[in-house]
Amino acid sequence: MDTPETYEGESRPRVALIAGPTASGKSALALALAHAANGVIINADASQVYADLQILSARPSDEDMAQAPHRLFGHIDGAESCSAARWAAEARAEVDRAHEEGRLPILVGGTGLYLRTLLDGIAPVPDIDPAVRATIRTMAVAEAHAALGREDPEAATRLAPADTTRVARALEVVRSTGKPLSEWQKRKSGGIGNRIALAPLILLPPRDWLIERCDRRFGQMVDSGAVEEVEALLARNLSPGLPVMRAIGVPEIAAWLAGEIGREPMLERGRIATRQYAKRQYTWFSRQPPTDWPRETRQVDDKITDELVIKLQQ
Repeated sequence: MDTPETYEGESRPRVALIAGPTASGKSALALALAHAANGVIINADASQVYADLQILSARPSDEDMAQAPHRLFGHIDGAESCSAARWAAEARAEVDRAHEEGRLPILVGGTGLYLRTLLDGIAPVPDIDPAVRATIRTMAVAEAHAALGREDPEAATRLAPADTTRVARALEVVRSTGKPLSEWQKRKSGGIGNRIALAPLILLPPRDWLIERCDRRFGQMVDSGAVEEVEALLARNLSPGLPVMRAIGVPEIAAWLAGEIGREPMLERGRIATRQYAKRQYTWFSRQPPTDWPRETRQVDDKITDELVIKLQQ
């Protein structure tokens, strides 16, 4: 992720960014900033784009969304799959719209790929040959990584051998286009990072506090309508490969509804999946964003929220 310039006297339009793992306090901070700075909150969470996942994605409540403009929340039907490229195009339009209205765009979410695509742009990789893709997707990840080591050694070195999705993507690109993915990524276009003044903040609260919040949140979701949400999804007979069907909580609750597991094992599986997701996000946001992006390592309470709102407006 490249570093947009952020300095005083900046003439480019401002954009605030609040990112971090699930349950870290992003939504409450964004709402406070929107109140203070005439802001528009723009979702940057891959689950919160889906209309079918209001509860399980921890989408802001109707009451919170009524307090400030919210964009790109629950606007995509669960029968569709939202790509990073699609989200970035929609977010770019919402950022421009907010600036035209004299408002501060506030990007909020935990999906690093979405944010990276919006800020840095996307590589213009041609469509992959379907035959190439079909062949690679039948390969075991160890076999695919070994092939990548021969055909794109740089990518093989960079990618974890067990990273099925990224290994397959890198291999299909080099086989289909004759060029490694790194060559295409040098030609990224469409990013807004060089035309905005970015005010970023990464929330990385204490891990034990975050995990406790994750555990408590999943139980609250189950008690507050998540079961009915999953029942409605199952009634649609959607493809099990769609993002909404793989979202945290959906497989676990579905297994309980089918009588495959009891309520307590369902709750424990959901808590574990949420913790694992939060840990992956925590690691990503600790390492991937530019080192000069501020990191807030305290748990965000009302006092700290006021302090951070001031910081994000400077």
